[in-house]
Amino acid sequence: MQHYTSLKDLDSLQITVQEAIELKKNELQFKTLGEGKTICLLFFNNSLRTRLSTQKAAQNLGMHTIVMNFGSEGWQLEFEDGVVMNQNKSEHIKEAAKVIAQYCNIVAIRAFASLTDKEKDNAEIVINSFEKYAGIPVVNMESATGHPLQALADAITMEENKVLHKPKVVLSWAPHPKALPHAVANSFVEMMQFQGADFVITHPEGYELNPEITKNSTIEYNQEKAFENADFIYVKNWSSYKEYGQVLKTDSEWMINADKMKLTNNAKFMHCLPVRRNVIVADEVIDSENSIVIQQANNRTYSAQIVLKKILENL
Repeated sequence: MQHYTSLKDLDSLQITVQEAIELKKNELQFKTLGEGKTICLLFFNNSLRTRLSTQKAAQNLGMHTIVMNFGSEGWQLEFEDGVVMNQNKSEHIKEAAKVIAQYCNIVAIRAFASLTDKEKDNAEIVINSFEKYAGIPVVNMESATGHPLQALADAITMEENKVLHKPKVVLSWAPHPKALPHAVANSFVEMMQFQGADFVITHPEGYELNPEITKNSTIEYNQEKAFENADFIYVKNWSSYKEYGQVLKTDSEWMINADKMKLTNNAKFMHCLPVRRNVIVADEVIDSENSIVIQQANNRTYSAQIVLKKILENL
């Protein structure tokens, strides 16, 4: 594998999940694979799980890690071609990417959507520019439209909690006071398209995701109906895609509570974190035995580690 910018870079999601589960049993079994290799983790946005889990994953493989937060530690980068750089951007990606590539063997990037310009966000300018100019493997630690490391961790977690029958999996929107990106939801949808499951997306009208991503997925506007007999409830907020970046609904009726979970088949509760308690989900749900959010977070290490292992094997 040369890059990991989307789930499509995996030869097989199912095989990769099984490899990650085996790796988890002895996370240091390939500790010499990355000896003498360095990964740069570049953050244009804040992070907790992504930063710590990716750094741990690299160290488990024997790699050196360099972390840089562009918001406070680096020059603002220009990504447009042919621009006159007489404003607040001090360095162009053409130079920056090539310079960074001299310091490391792999570069991992986190850069959220602007939620103001749909065309630019869909173009994935930051990730694609590094892939174009750096000349080394690029790993997506969440971009404008996707979070493939999170989706892989979700697939690992669901496999570890699999049911004996064909599972019903529900991706449910929930309220949030801020406009949030579509990346986690997009990648979860893409991941579920590789799974043999009954998959339903539920959200209020107006919160439809990019139709090119959801494709033929079932969409149910009645949340309680969607929850019936579900085995997994994955909850995430996202802003409107059609009314790009807008918050159309903020009331609490879509929050996940115990009564809604009673409609399910004793479903596992999933969320990528961070989560706003008693806004997205009630305490009684996230603190319940069926909540597997901490297991999900732990699996972020192994999703990153199996990806880095595959890239290192091809260096």
